[in-house]
Amino acid sequence: MRPNIRVIAAEPENADDAAQSFRAGRLIHTEKKFTIADGLRTNVGAPNFAIIKRYVDDIVTVSEEAIISAMRTIWETMKIIVEPSAAVPYAAILERKIDVAGKRVGIILTGGNVDLDALPWNR
Repeated sequence: MRPNIRVIAAEPENADDAAQSFRAGRLIHTEKKFTIADGLRTNVGAPNFAIIKRYVDDIVTVSEEAIISAMRTIWETMKIIVEPSAAVPYAAILERKIDVAGKRVGIILTGGNVDLDALPWNR
């Protein structure tokens, strides 16, 4: 609808099958390593990969440390808890994987599926 809008996806470095698939132009399944972003541990399926190929302009990956930092920053500034998977896009901004300088940016923050006693900064 708006060709000047870029859609950038983000996923954990330890679960980067979508990024690998995007770059290869074909579906690639990988063995997953641990990631705090448990909602992103599964491999992307064919229906979702077709959507990615059609609508996504790029996919970046982020570190576990950035995911945790993003979760904490969202909590400290917005006073909302987001699950680790939902913090991944903001982690990409924190790690400067996406250039947002001077741009209007939208991030979808979803889910509060978090065990408060297991928050990574409580350790």
